[in-house]
Amino acid sequence: MNTLSNKNSYSTITGENKPKLTIVKVGGKIVEEPASLKQLLADFAKIEGNKVLVHGGGRSATAMATRLGIESKMVNGRRITDIEMLKVATMVYGGLVNKQIVAGLQAIGVNALGLTGADLNLMRSEKRPVKDIDYGFVGDVKEVNASIIAELIIKSVVPVLAPLTHDKSGNLLNTNADTIAGEAAKALAEYFDVTLMYCFEKKGVLMNENDDESVISVLNPTLFEKYVSEGIIQGGMIPKLENSLEALHAGVKQVVITRSDQIHTDSGTRISL
Repeated sequence: MNTLSNKNSYSTITGENKPKLTIVKVGGKIVEEPASLKQLLADFAKIEGNKVLVHGGGRSATAMATRLGIESKMVNGRRITDIEMLKVATMVYGGLVNKQIVAGLQAIGVNALGLTGADLNLMRSEKRPVKDIDYGFVGDVKEVNASIIAELIIKSVVPVLAPLTHDKSGNLLNTNADTIAGEAAKALAEYFDVTLMYCFEKKGVLMNENDDESVISVLNPTLFEKYVSEGIIQGGMIPKLENSLEALHAGVKQVVITRSDQIHTDSGTRISL
C-alpha cells in the first residue's frame, strides 16, 4: 500500500520537493475541556498547508466507565482494556471526542474527517502479546495505509485520527495516541515533508522537572543519550523521545515537543538527527 491509486495525485507529492505536512498529537486533557479545545482548534486551523490531528481522550473514557460502573485499570500509565473497557474506548475515542473535534473544526472552516484505524483500513494492528502484563484489547500497529491518508490530505481534507485500530478480523483495538501519531508520521514521510508535534502540559523537555522554564530547546541522539545517562531525562519522557528518534530515522524531518498553545512559536523542544 505504498502507491497512490491516482498517478496524477502521486506525482504531486513525490520527488525532491515534497509538500509540507504537520501532524499534531494532543492529549485528552486538552481536547476534553471546552476552553482549551476551542483554543487548540483555533491554533491548529492557523497551521499553514497540510495537517493532521491525532487525539487522546483517556480522562473522558475513565469518566464514562465510572458512570457505567466499569472499573478502570492502569499499569505504568497504560490502560488495561478488557471487552467492556474497549466498548467505552470505542464510544468515547471514536465517537464523542472525535466528533466534537470534527464539529469544532468545521465551525471554523476546516474540512475535517474523523477516522479510526478501521476506517478505510488506515491502521492494522495485532493484539499485544501477553508477557508480564495482559493489556487486553490493546493493539500494536503493524501496517499503515499511508496512500489513502495522503489522497485525503491532497484533496484538502484534514484527517482527525482517534486512538483505535483494528486487526482486520473484525476486532477493534485500543492503541496509544502517541503511537498513532508516530506511525502515521513515519508512513506519510514517503509523500510529505513531515513535522510531528507532540503537545502536552509542559513547554517542552525540561532540564529540571520542577522548573517549567528549563526547556531543552534542541535535542539529537547524542544529547538524548547524554541526558538520560545523567538522569536529566527520565520516566515516561524516555519512551516518548525514543519514539521521536525512531520517527526521524524513518524519514520524518522534525519532531517538536511543546504545549498546544505554543505551536506557532519557536518554543518547545525540537528534535532532529
